[in-house]
Amino acid sequence: MSVTLYHNPRCSKSRQALALLKEKNVEVRIVEYLKTPPTAKQLDHILKLLHLEPRELMRTNEREFRASKLDDPSLSRDTLIEAMTAHPVLMQRPIVVVDDRRAAVGRPPEAVLDVL
Repeated sequence: MSVTLYHNPRCSKSRQALALLKEKNVEVRIVEYLKTPPTAKQLDHILKLLHLEPRELMRTNEREFRASKLDDPSLSRDTLIEAMTAHPVLMQRPIVVVDDRRAAVGRPPEAVLDVL
């Protein structure tokens, strides 16, 4: 099983999700997405695995969200994905991807266990 955690070590939910995975002895590939954001293609794939639209994965309270006027309903899916790749702080966290076929947002952190 291949498990990737898109992780922010400063986020308590992300740290909790990582701890849960380690408790289950899951070998995890950690991607600090603020330093190494997913590409637009990767993020599009993750969104499809999550069955979410880009806005549903966005942190709407971030300064970048307001500054970029991302609440504009006319913005395309591709535009929103590009905004998240340019400003990864906009992404909800943590995200776990299993075998490149299943994914979950760790809110609550226990949700990451549902896709193992």
